[in-house]
Amino acid sequence: MQGTDSIDRMILSILTKEARIPMKSLAGRIGLSRSATTERVTRLEKAGIIRGYRADIGQLDDGQIQAFLLVTLKRTPSLGVLDRLAGYAAVRKVSSVSGQLDLVVEVEVGSINALNELRNEVSAMDRVDDLTSLIVLRREIERS
Repeated sequence: MQGTDSIDRMILSILTKEARIPMKSLAGRIGLSRSATTERVTRLEKAGIIRGYRADIGQLDDGQIQAFLLVTLKRTPSLGVLDRLAGYAAVRKVSSVSGQLDLVVEVEVGSINALNELRNEVSAMDRVDDLTSLIVLRREIERS
């Protein structure tokens, strides 16, 4: 990786883990402007250091972490939140429920880190008031 500096290596480290990170977020994490970050990423792509972006699909069965995100909304209905949740591949089911909660979101992720990232993204949505996570330890009864 000749011709790269510590900032380029930070960019590569982040993109290795989060290939779909928005340029604005990447810029904030490395401490540069969005335009300077875009120029660096473009240079790394043209140099062949970044050869592409891909989905790295992990195990689909064993090793997957299943969890419930219990979501309280600031107000209902909130179709914008439902639209955003539908965009996450880890989201398996979303149920509107009665009572103190508004949504029960069933998710399946490959790691605790992935669960934390998803949880952070959902809790940061404008219309989300509160979020609680429950990790499934074991399915005792499951019917199709």
